[in-house]
Amino acid sequence: MGEEAVSAVERRLQIERAQTFRAMHEAGRVLVLPNAWDAASAKLYEREGFEAVGTTSAGIAAALGYPDGETMPLDDNLSVCRTIARSIGIPLSVDIEAGYAGCLAGLAETIAKVIDCGAVGVNLEDSAKAGCGGAGSGALVDIPAQCERIAAAREAAERAGVPIVINARADVYLVHGEPFASRLADAVERGNAYRRAGADCVFVPDMESLGETEIATLVQETHAPLNVIAGKKTPSVPRLQELGVARLSFGPRPMRAALYFLRNMAREWRAEGTYSALTSSAALSYDEVNEWFAGREGGAAE
Repeated sequence: MGEEAVSAVERRLQIERAQTFRAMHEAGRVLVLPNAWDAASAKLYEREGFEAVGTTSAGIAAALGYPDGETMPLDDNLSVCRTIARSIGIPLSVDIEAGYAGCLAGLAETIAKVIDCGAVGVNLEDSAKAGCGGAGSGALVDIPAQCERIAAAREAAERAGVPIVINARADVYLVHGEPFASRLADAVERGNAYRRAGADCVFVPDMESLGETEIATLVQETHAPLNVIAGKKTPSVPRLQELGVARLSFGPRPMRAALYFLRNMAREWRAEGTYSALTSSAALSYDEVNEWFAGREGGAAE
């Protein structure tokens, strides 16, 4: 897929994966969706039995040498996503931040590019970035305007013939200046509006703000599958399932945890001159990692 023509077989497989991915949100159990930043992290998740993978824009941006927030060119982002899609045999959802576009036509073009890279889902923020009329303000897009954007994304997917899963973010817990007391009600209002506009799932990310009570309210009052992000206050997966949460993701937090391990290993080299972390028996072997991608020469792995 990508710059070369997409075959009928590839497109049919992509459509089937999109349908499978959508069904995962309606299965009555939590879809645990880990976030990858390269092919190796995505393949590891697949090998560990996860049913689908999402990307982290912050993780990909950091790996490519950019700060988060649509400073990374869209084509660079999607180049990594295309490689991930070719490396795994499970559905891939792509974090497109606020869409990398200042108009509906531009957002539609972004969706078309996402589909061409082999993905079957997107995350779409409602934070105003420089690319969507917010001049990088970090404020929230007005609800009617964001609903237009979600509808445009849905229409673009329909034109392409791939029923991608649109995970619409309600960023009320992330933006500055939003009165804390009103955030829960605002998230519910936005989530229900986004669902009516064509979203398949509503994502309410937070910075350790959501506890069990708030999550339960979101599940009860938002008439769409709910996605939350794992954090210190987040209930366990079994408890999230009891509460009715449909999807759990992790954002860039696994990437940062991996960097934490790498930093500690590097500090051991400098401070102690030893290699205990590097040579740990728990480390993956060369042969194991190499085997993940065996058979990929010259084509996509099925």
